[in-house]
Amino acid sequence: MLRLSDIKLPLDHSEADLYLAAANHLGLVEQDLLALTVIKRSYDARKKNNILLIYQLDVELGEVTEKEVLQTFSSQSSVRKAPDTRYQFVTQAQADFPLPSQQRPIIIGFGPCGLLAALLLAQMGLKPIVLERGEEVRQRTKDTWDLWRKGQLNTESNVQFGEGGAGTFSDGKLYSQVKDKRHLGRKVLEEFVKAGAPQEILFLSKPHIGTFKLVKMVETMRGEILRLGGEIRFGAKVETLHRQPGGVDGEKGGTGHGHVTAVTLNNGETLHSRHVVLAPGHSARDSFEMLLAQGVYIEAKPFSIGFRIEHPQSVIDQARFGEQAGHPILGAADYKLVHHCANGRSVYSFCMCPGGTVVAATSEEGRVVTNGMSQYSRNERNANAAIVVGITPEQDYPGDVLAGIDLQRDLESLAYRLGGENYCAPAQLVGDFLQHKASTQLGSVQPSYQPGVSLGDLSQALPDFAVAAIREAIPAFDKKIKGFAMADALLTGVETRTSSPICIRRGKDFQSINTTGLYPAGEGAGYAGGILSAAIDGIKVAEALALDLLK
Repeated sequence: MLRLSDIKLPLDHSEADLYLAAANHLGLVEQDLLALTVIKRSYDARKKNNILLIYQLDVELGEVTEKEVLQTFSSQSSVRKAPDTRYQFVTQAQADFPLPSQQRPIIIGFGPCGLLAALLLAQMGLKPIVLERGEEVRQRTKDTWDLWRKGQLNTESNVQFGEGGAGTFSDGKLYSQVKDKRHLGRKVLEEFVKAGAPQEILFLSKPHIGTFKLVKMVETMRGEILRLGGEIRFGAKVETLHRQPGGVDGEKGGTGHGHVTAVTLNNGETLHSRHVVLAPGHSARDSFEMLLAQGVYIEAKPFSIGFRIEHPQSVIDQARFGEQAGHPILGAADYKLVHHCANGRSVYSFCMCPGGTVVAATSEEGRVVTNGMSQYSRNERNANAAIVVGITPEQDYPGDVLAGIDLQRDLESLAYRLGGENYCAPAQLVGDFLQHKASTQLGSVQPSYQPGVSLGDLSQALPDFAVAAIREAIPAFDKKIKGFAMADALLTGVETRTSSPICIRRGKDFQSINTTGLYPAGEGAGYAGGILSAAIDGIKVAEALALDLLK
């Protein structure tokens, strides 16, 4: 099998055109191609009057022909032998696991990271116990809609907490920038397809699923973990991580070091294990406080703060695709923007949701947080994205390890007050924001945020440096996306949970640097930034745990 790269075709090509292009690229005729598989499809829209699709293909040739082609293209990277992307398990438990000397591994959190860690451990025969503080995904969906429609918040079952993690109520993006030499991302996507995700996620350059498809997919994967002997408990919040001082069997000893022995749940039950995956998500603030109190080493880390911005999706489509806007193969257009400001700050777009909605994403009473979400169809009228400013602990929240959480809470509480203290969000038209005046009425862009918005002056919602940076960045973004600074576009505040404000440091063995047997993982621990990267991290920690448990 050969891997072909950089095969370019117009938008409206046929399947026959694809075979012909591959054959021409290799200097062969179509009959020489025994099979063809699309591995990746992206597009080049730099020339709006000539948008091209770009393919990466695997083609099967006869054995003699393949050798000849490889010799001919030996100096060209566009033709090479196709890599083996099949996942290889690092170890496998005996059928009678656990033995009397063994304990079942525990996974705290059932978002993308915990989900893939649990699935992989179950596939290796290690029968994990999953502890999720929130509810199963369908009950969680009902609880989330109660906030959006009725302003009623369940602090343990919401956008942040529950089966599937925060990514369940998002655009469902399935791409990342992590280096993936072992093709672990392929393993994740293949498991998602087995669970009901569209086959196209295996080859689109920017695949996504959307919330409704994610719900069904998560349920199916849960069923597979249970079938393989795993155990999943909902409403099971870990109140205490038990940690004994010193190393295990003389390992990793030293001042401040310890090893995990058990966890105690909110119902008083204690489960014993010396192997615990910690994948709580970026909003598990009380869990971070508990871990710090128990002596687990934690550092503050940078994150970002800002607003959500909404435009008509048609404006973004036209700016990105010109006359091809609305073409079915292109779908709803997205964007990725960054601007380096005069005050030394950087402003960038984050979690862009084409054809989506701005959603209420708080998990604490008396606070307002925004996020973005899209369905698979991406056919809502507005596009939205976070426009955020990077901040650092050294400059913006020095001192206490958890000072970033304090800052988040302060901004979210302020947004709650500005919104009217009923979970409505403060909002302002972009034109008014740039002209330093409060908004009093909406323009052509209707807000998608529920329970609703309260118009006013968003310059009160963030620190002065952040407001100044965003005011500078929006006109700069307009030069890249025409219409970005349109006066009727809408800003909604606040976006504070772009990533975890802490990092639970781990070593090369994926264990906490001062707590043997504890495997910090995923976005909440500071090691991922989205569904795919979190899921990949779940695989990595599951592998490390399995090798340690079965050694």
